Amino acid sequence: MKVVTAAQMRWVEEQSTALGMPGPALMQNAGRAVADAMQRAAGSLAGKRVLVLVGPGNNGGDGLVAARHLADMRASVTCYLWGRQQDLDPNLLLVQQRGLLVLHADRDPQLERLRAQAETCDFVLDALLGTGKARPIEGQLKAILDVARAARGAQIVALDLPTGLDPDTGRTDPACLAAHTTVALGYPKLGLLLFPGAGYVGRLVVADIGLAGEGPDTRVQMVTQPEIAALLPARPPDANKGTFGKVLVVAGSMNLTGAPFLTAMGAARVGAGLVTLATAKSIHPIVAASAHETTFLPLPEAEPGVLGEAAAEKMLGALDAYDTLVVGPGLGQHPATIDFVLRLVEEMPEDAPSHGWVLDADALNCLSQHRERLERIPGKAVLTPHPGEMGRLLDTSVSDVVSRRLEVAQGAAAAWRQVVVLKGAHTLVAAPDGQVSINPVANPGLATAGTGDVLAGAIAGLLAQGLDPYSAARCGVHLHSLAADILTQERGDAGLIAGDLLGTLPRAIRQTTAAGKGPGLMLVPTP
Repeated sequence: MKVVTAAQMRWVEEQSTALGMPGPALMQNAGRAVADAMQRAAGSLAGKRVLVLVGPGNNGGDGLVAARHLADMRASVTCYLWGRQQDLDPNLLLVQQRGLLVLHADRDPQLERLRAQAETCDFVLDALLGTGKARPIEGQLKAILDVARAARGAQIVALDLPTGLDPDTGRTDPACLAAHTTVALGYPKLGLLLFPGAGYVGRLVVADIGLAGEGPDTRVQMVTQPEIAALLPARPPDANKGTFGKVLVVAGSMNLTGAPFLTAMGAARVGAGLVTLATAKSIHPIVAASAHETTFLPLPEAEPGVLGEAAAEKMLGALDAYDTLVVGPGLGQHPATIDFVLRLVEEMPEDAPSHGWVLDADALNCLSQHRERLERIPGKAVLTPHPGEMGRLLDTSVSDVVSRRLEVAQGAAAAWRQVVVLKGAHTLVAAPDGQVSINPVANPGLATAGTGDVLAGAIAGLLAQGLDPYSAARCGVHLHSLAADILTQERGDAGLIAGDLLGTLPRAIRQTTAAGKGPGLMLVPTP
């Protein structure tokens, strides 16, 4: 699903008008779609009290249209107008003809009538500014938002985006009104998916409002379940383990013996046919005690638990037997291990492993000490840094990475000519050609050690089954976060551990496949 800036959305609307779908028709569709989204979420709006905050522009016009349809759904609707020209406003006239209560902020200087409505309403529909916010929010508008924020028990629904949220950057005004649900019109705006703004969105619904044309030329997309369902590899009934690919996992050190298991089982749980664990000889017995479904390639050591150049030589000789490779989880950063990683990068053939490879965790930390090698990574690779690792790779601060996540991910993928997965809330998957997919999931349950190892294995397991690196990364990120969502719905946010994800990945695949047969995120069809 395409993600747009405010300027791109204006262009889309202009093109739609030129193709025969004028602005007034889009407004009618938008208002109806918002009312339908509220009805679907509530089950029934009959008897519910809805306060519609109506601003001066098209967002306010959409709110007035929504108010009529909410009344048709037997809700008790009050419209509260701020900064809106009332002369010859056809949507306001239609609202008045319905007999709906209309209040005016310029006739309510102490906001007493607004408070009376807010104290008893079930829903507040925020149709104040939309993409039109340009200046700091202050004065009467700030006071109106404060009243809405204090409405006890009311569900806040944002029309297109919460008032005070920048549609392009995700920055928020101090007065920004956090929503329980945001109904994005036509396309989600970029700011809805970038933090801190994403934290004000609540549940995101995207409504089809009947835009004409093919849409904007944007390289930014939002991951959706139907898209991922279409990418997941087929599982033919006459398959054997070779059909689903062979993964070689190079991981682990004396102090980090859990990472090899988590990575290997991540690959297996997304359907890889064979997983081999390559780890230092001295920790092989430890890992083998828990990894029963894998085969093993014990590697020579520079010292106990530490891989060096001799291990690289053995690894390079074994690559032809595998479709994909994961390097890095739990390897450590011993000088000999840095040499091991550098030799792999220098000597790996362009076509081996044939389906690409994943560089994660300590493989990235090792490369951060030799940044010139990042532009010489051979073959088709997926790099999976978290913000701290990305900061080291780019020689910048974590705060800089976090504040410019989209720009950083796109720039790194282009510079390194590889797919980059910048992990975190709303993980970004960036391709060398500038495409970026945003995974619209922020789950605190994933903020625990080892979950990144599972993700690296999952991406490798999907690579082994024939997906290209960009598709494998998008699918792996989606399945990984969906597995966490399934678990937190059952158990709550606290206490999830990385190993819990492994048994849930097949459930995430099944749920995604089922969602691919339904309407997906486009929850509100064109009226």
